[in-house]
Amino acid sequence: MIVGSLLATSCKKAKEGALKITDAAKEVSNKTIDATKKVTTKVVDGAKDVVASVLGGVKIPKFSNPEVTKNLTEYAAYAKDYIAANGNVAKITTMGKKGAELLAKGKVLASKLDAKELGKYKSVLSAIQSKMAPSK
Repeated sequence: MIVGSLLATSCKKAKEGALKITDAAKEVSNKTIDATKKVTTKVVDGAKDVVASVLGGVKIPKFSNPEVTKNLTEYAAYAKDYIAANGNVAKITTMGKKGAELLAKGKVLASKLDAKELGKYKSVLSAIQSKMAPSK
């Protein structure tokens, strides 16, 4: 009877210890999940304004008019191809029409932007063109 009583008591204490460990593990898990959510939120919030970085070092922000964002992204891709042409006159000549079309369309789209977005547009366009300048 004494042995049975000791056995029952020690099993009860072991079960309580296991519950404490389980509760502690749940708490750590919940804290880890919360921390991960916070980091993920900060990353997403930081990336909301940037759509793409097609051209090294030039980030294309989002604009209220998605066509403006698309136009700048396409122009950055054009600039990347232009730079890759590495001064090859034949390649650059065939690409010239596309660049002119993208700039003309961009000018029309930019004319409809408010002052703040127009400034942002001009800044990005200037950054793209400055990357192209060494290749000319």
